[in-house]
Amino acid sequence: MRKGGGDMILNEKKKLLLIVGVVVLVTLALMLWSPKQPGIMTVKPNIATTEDPDNPTLNDTVTTISLTFTEKIDPTTIADAVKLYRIDGNGNTVEEPGVIKIDAADPKVIDINNKAMTALTQGEEYQISISRDLKAKSGSSLASNFVGYFATNYQLNLAGNKDLNNERTQIVVISDIHLGIDDRYTETLANRQPLVDYLNQVKASPNVKELVIAGDFLDFWMLPMDYIMPDSQSAFYDAVAANNQTVVDAINAIIQGGEIKVTYIPGNHDLLATDADIARIFPGINQARDSMLGLGSYVTGTNSEIVIEHGHRYDLYSAPDPISNREITQNGTSILPPAYFYARIGSSAVAEGYPKTTNTFPDLKVDKDDANQLNIYRYAQVWKALLSAIPIKESYADPVIKTNVDGYTQTYAVDDLLPHQNDDGTLSMNLYKDIQSTWDERQSINGVKVNIPVADAVAKSADSAFIDSQAQTQIFDTDPTKRIVVFGHTHHARIAPMTNLAGQKTIYANSGTWIDHAPGNPSMTFVVISPQKADSAIETVNLYQYAKDQTITQWADGQAITNP
Repeated sequence: MRKGGGDMILNEKKKLLLIVGVVVLVTLALMLWSPKQPGIMTVKPNIATTEDPDNPTLNDTVTTISLTFTEKIDPTTIADAVKLYRIDGNGNTVEEPGVIKIDAADPKVIDINNKAMTALTQGEEYQISISRDLKAKSGSSLASNFVGYFATNYQLNLAGNKDLNNERTQIVVISDIHLGIDDRYTETLANRQPLVDYLNQVKASPNVKELVIAGDFLDFWMLPMDYIMPDSQSAFYDAVAANNQTVVDAINAIIQGGEIKVTYIPGNHDLLATDADIARIFPGINQARDSMLGLGSYVTGTNSEIVIEHGHRYDLYSAPDPISNREITQNGTSILPPAYFYARIGSSAVAEGYPKTTNTFPDLKVDKDDANQLNIYRYAQVWKALLSAIPIKESYADPVIKTNVDGYTQTYAVDDLLPHQNDDGTLSMNLYKDIQSTWDERQSINGVKVNIPVADAVAKSADSAFIDSQAQTQIFDTDPTKRIVVFGHTHHARIAPMTNLAGQKTIYANSGTWIDHAPGNPSMTFVVISPQKADSAIETVNLYQYAKDQTITQWADGQAITNP
């Protein structure tokens, strides 16, 4: 009985195994003999694109757009599936006539050209559209429709760019030229003639609409410690102009030509230059000034979307200081900040050839629970770091810094600027003794929109990245109508995309400097802003470097914004 039951179970197992085997064989047969099901292919353009129409990727020169797919393309499906559009000034797509075909060397690649087979028009935004109707020879298609946005950058040619339609639209920004009164200690000597050559090219350009000089132009800071300013400030600036007459003549020629608007914005190294001083030397120049002497902000652009300023109002060491030292100066209206004296010390270090020095910086003790004292200590540490880079033969204790400027008449020692330890253990300075506690009031007077905490201002103002960040904090985060900001001041030429509170892309640029030696930074740099052409969707910002052979190269990747 048990044996017969076992045989029955064994037979059932054999039947089950036979059925499973048949199913496997049938499945394999179907897999081998049925037609291959269409799959999913992908695409990669040879240019940078983005899915965001309001943030197109800027490409320098685009002649052929090559779309590389993962499979061979069926040429009969291309005609209605692949399109190139231009985005007009209202954000609408306009189909761009062209030649769209499979690449002769690779059946996986589709090439897109304009009808003339030349570079696409510069200063435009484009859209690439690929629908799922495009098929591979295998029948595969994209997982979803592809849409990519990109823009074409302007190639700078001061002799003229045909894609600007012979119109004057471009805004050129230069800063930190630092023209000095004496060639023995000017910062711009070897680069002076190249600057003249460059200005002559700007004057001859058919596309430049504005030239903006964003501060630190006529320098009265870079003077050795034993230099005594003349009694007449006007006489000083006239002497600076005379020592750099070729530059002055080149700028005046641009002004007198009447086709390019020239605007001057004060910087810290020329913050005592008055409206009358600049107007006397550069008749007809436009000046962008705040009510506070030594500050200015220039707003320009088709939609007033561009702000240009020097950037020193956010720097505790360089912003006008109308509060400190009033009891010391004779005129009661002095505004010289502490960096003025640092520049005088540095000029002597250069003149002396960076000598070996016996000067030392004292070790200071501080009550870290006292915020006011802690900020003085931080101030001392910044001075310590700065002075280590500019050794001088004179003792810090000796009165060697001669003045006769902005109400100062005495001769000061370096020690007058540095925090010292009092008998009661507290820290204080002879000059700028309350700078850490008057910073908030000073910001208000200087028109700083968003208060910078004094601890940050003391510790970070010497950091170029901190000054750059104020474009975001002070402008983009407070005014959604402003899309482009240009500073100078730091000598660190750069371009950086940012974002405003409305979620729109914005662009920050620093125009750099023209001094002969800019450690760690390029020199002879300038920014070019190209506002929208008629019926164009984009505005571009580019940074360039001029060379002594009169050639121009792009220093950093340009940036574009849509600004209809």
